[in-house]
Amino acid sequence: MIILTTIYVIAAVLLLFGAAIFVHEWGHYFVARKCGMKVEEFAIGFGKILWKKEKDGILYTVRAIPAGGFVKLPQMLTSEALEGKNEEDTEPLPEISPWAKIAVAVAGPIMNIVFAVVLATVIYYVGLPEMITPPVVGNLGEESSEYELGIREGDIVTKIDGEPIASWEEAYKLTALSLTNRFEVTFLRDNDEFIRVLTSTPVSDDIPIRTLDLPSKYPPIVGRVLAGQAADEAGLKADDKIISLGEIPIGGQGQLIDELQKNGDKATEIVVHRDGENVPLPIKPRMIEGKVMIGVQFGYGPRVYIERYPGPTPWENISEVGSLMWRTLYALFHKKETGVGVSDLSGPVGILAMLGAMVKTDYRLALNFLVLLNVNLAILNMLPIPVLDGGHTVMGFIEGIFRRKIPVIIQTVLTYIFAILLIVLMLFVSFYDIFERRGIFVDMFNSDTEVQAPADPSPTASE
Repeated sequence: MIILTTIYVIAAVLLLFGAAIFVHEWGHYFVARKCGMKVEEFAIGFGKILWKKEKDGILYTVRAIPAGGFVKLPQMLTSEALEGKNEEDTEPLPEISPWAKIAVAVAGPIMNIVFAVVLATVIYYVGLPEMITPPVVGNLGEESSEYELGIREGDIVTKIDGEPIASWEEAYKLTALSLTNRFEVTFLRDNDEFIRVLTSTPVSDDIPIRTLDLPSKYPPIVGRVLAGQAADEAGLKADDKIISLGEIPIGGQGQLIDELQKNGDKATEIVVHRDGENVPLPIKPRMIEGKVMIGVQFGYGPRVYIERYPGPTPWENISEVGSLMWRTLYALFHKKETGVGVSDLSGPVGILAMLGAMVKTDYRLALNFLVLLNVNLAILNMLPIPVLDGGHTVMGFIEGIFRRKIPVIIQTVLTYIFAILLIVLMLFVSFYDIFERRGIFVDMFNSDTEVQAPADPSPTASE
């Protein structure tokens, strides 16, 4: 069974990742043929040829390194560093217009956007699982009234006043917005349900929001602290469990993110559980591009997903991806303020592993990841860098405006330099994927995940 699952995950990952590359290269290929250009090769991947077929003078190949692909067009400057050297000399071909070069260059990214829209539309209609924090009770002190009522660590909250509860986020929201402070809470233990009447209490004298005094068994876990960021300055460490923020108990990642946005960049206190005791730490979050950040990457814990149906609209989905991409680029170019560097990015190895983890959990998560991947491919490929589509576009505009070709030697040198830099970058981020972020490979075959149907079939059940 494990072997079959492994084969399924690997095959699905290669198919989905290959689809993103295929539509990109097909865009170049289709427009090049429409412009009457000569196409020598259509390739998925780089490096050694694993499979090939020639038809109508065009070589179709699948290569060993699934980190991209290319369409070899002799009438456009290409990179032998990535695409290999021509096998034989060809006859001189007629020059093509700069506008044809631009059309071919932008066709790939446009196809990625089109593909992303199609995928996002499918996701809207089939729904999308969203990760939640299981409402499992954590460690209770023996002196607490909840312990005296017979509630124990590991008990699962299933209902509050008859309302089905799927996550701690829902439990906190229900009690905080209720007009009463007494609740009939239904617990599940060893397949047996029991009910206890609990009283919610204010978080503190300064914060009148009422919550049940039930700790979460799975608070957010700090996986990595980014150097120079707010969490680093506050003294957070890897494996810290975040218990509260500004005296508000935290039951999961989603709630922590929500509370951070509410708090803004005001100085506050974060309490973490470390080495058997709760440690309060003063922290001052930072506002970066409209988002509040403290500079931590979450660690790995149980993952439970609940259905969201319908899924986000295509516009919501793609605009969120675009916003994430912009914030990432902003953080990279402002490393001094954000602490985010190139080593925090994922390369082909990390992307394949993350895609595998989502394939293993639910195909819709994998499709949603493909939306992100396609939008990223489109944006990154349009950066004005030689060897990328954006570089070809810029050079085409320069030739079209000044009606003069850029000297071949300049194009060749720039293309080789940036091709080598691109290869080095892929190797660099892949090194961190393999040796510094090994947890992504654990997730690829981790079975500690569950997708639940919403307790209430209405579209807002998981919101």
